[in-house]
Amino acid sequence: MHPFDIRSALLAKHAQHVVLIHFPIALFLTSVMFDFIAQWTSNRTLAAVAYYNLLVAAISCLPVMATGLLAWRLQLEGQKIKGVLLDHMVLAIISSILIWVVWWLHFRARRRSGGNLPLYRLPMEMLAAGSIALTAHLGGFLSGVNGPG
Repeated sequence: MHPFDIRSALLAKHAQHVVLIHFPIALFLTSVMFDFIAQWTSNRTLAAVAYYNLLVAAISCLPVMATGLLAWRLQLEGQKIKGVLLDHMVLAIISSILIWVVWWLHFRARRRSGGNLPLYRLPMEMLAAGSIALTAHLGGFLSGVNGPG
């Protein structure tokens, strides 16, 4: 495959998931960083930046989940879900749910109390970040980046 052959890149059986997955990961982790800094400095602008990054991260989870299922069906030929693949899929679902829950906490706080966020969201954000990191690590094994795949 030629590196500048767009058709081959777009039609590869797994390429879309591998490319799209970076968006929710980066957006969520950036959101967490901004949220922690906003909490520490009481900066409303950074809190808004964190919220909108979180919103886009949550929305971008949807095509990532869809392309992950397509990658399983096409690249892995729909093989039985077990082992690392099962762990990766379960953690991906948990990570997506955590991202949406954290967004919902931010959304609810913005609607109800004018932006006063509950402090328990910070450990939840760290839990979600850890879940995302573990999911990505397992995905690396599936793709062959972290070893045989």
